[in-house]
Amino acid sequence: MGIREVREIGDEILTKQCKDVPKMTLRTKILIGDMLDTMYEKNGVGLAAPQVGVLKKIVVIDVGEGPIVLINPEIVETFGEQTGEEGCLSVPGKWGIVTRPEKVKVRAFNQDMEPFEMEGEGLLARAFCHEIDHLRGELYVDKAEDGLHDVSEQYEDEDDTEETEE
Repeated sequence: MGIREVREIGDEILTKQCKDVPKMTLRTKILIGDMLDTMYEKNGVGLAAPQVGVLKKIVVIDVGEGPIVLINPEIVETFGEQTGEEGCLSVPGKWGIVTRPEKVKVRAFNQDMEPFEMEGEGLLARAFCHEIDHLRGELYVDKAEDGLHDVSEQYEDEDDTEETEE
């Protein structure tokens, strides 16, 4: 398997609609393996095919519970609401506050092209929504409620210690 180049904001491919995957091929299996390798190499939680330059409806996710592969995914139900920080491998060094559903049910195909449904809460629900947005040519930056922030700003408050003169 291999590490692929991650396309960054401004690349036209990130704004395009993806096409369904009609059947599993060797090329698609290799793509999925490369996507997983790339996601892990870049310390990401998820990666969608357009982020590596391929306009196919394929998403890989790992929120710490092992890899999830979604082919032709669709969100079928959402519940509740959560607001939190979100970043993206295609928008390096930035983050923003985004509101997403707290719980999400997706329907997709696995690597054997067998249909399945899966529910996710919290970070997994956020990852489902974020990555499936990529398949529609949408980036989280358009949903960021207070604009984009530099990653370095994320930790500034933690380093603020009060200095006193004696």
